Amino acid sequence: MGAGDICRADYISRARATAALVQAEIEANPETIVFTLGDNSNELGTAAQYRDCFDKTWGAFKSRIRPVAGNHDQYTDNGAPYYSYFGEAAGPAGKGYYSYDPDPYWHVIVLNSICWKAGGCGKASPQGRWLAADLAANKDKHIIAMWHVPSFSSGGHGSTSTYRGWWDALYAAGAEIVLSGHDHDYERFAPQSPAGIKDPQGIRQFVAGTGGAAHSPILFVRPNSQVRNSLTYGVLELTLKPHSYAWRFLPVAGGSFTDSGETQTHS
Repeated sequence: MGAGDICRADYISRARATAALVQAEIEANPETIVFTLGDNSNELGTAAQYRDCFDKTWGAFKSRIRPVAGNHDQYTDNGAPYYSYFGEAAGPAGKGYYSYDPDPYWHVIVLNSICWKAGGCGKASPQGRWLAADLAANKDKHIIAMWHVPSFSSGGHGSTSTYRGWWDALYAAGAEIVLSGHDHDYERFAPQSPAGIKDPQGIRQFVAGTGGAAHSPILFVRPNSQVRNSLTYGVLELTLKPHSYAWRFLPVAGGSFTDSGETQTHS
């Protein structure tokens, strides 16, 4: 479970509220893995901001966090405080991409969508070649990919074609889910192709930039957007099963919006 766009010192109470949701789930299910979707520090990503904001909220479960690097995380010294804070959990320092297996059936790929900080995002870039090799080495697993800036979004930043090469590679590999943040809202899309065409064999994207930074509005509803909310802080929970996955959006105390469902994997 997790979210993106988490901690600002002037809004720290909101990050505390989402952290409380995660902590409660960890206490109920000790095997819970926590992901972040970038902009862990939604300010300048300084060491002081990590110490005084993120560490005092989501830092309570730092040992189980698998982070994504956002643009704000990499404003200071090319993300040096981010890599120092998360250590080996963030992958090789300065790259921001890595992968792991949460269980025998699933494989998670974390990518760095701030392309100029990672040597590019194209197929021929170091990150692009690494992605191709990682997918080839994990053909027997269901795939989740996560990076900060969404390819499809009805929020303020909108959609972008920057990561089309990643979608092409993930789609060809039969990937199930893409997770992103950046827009400070929640949105769930129907499975779709890299071209944004509804496709039952496509990839379902979630945007969950709801960790605590100030909300941004829904502007233009994109094709295949099924559920949207820009007024509720909370976290996204995924329950991974051998041949299906379930999702649930958990609102902070006092919130009423939620979203849930379950679907079979492609194979």
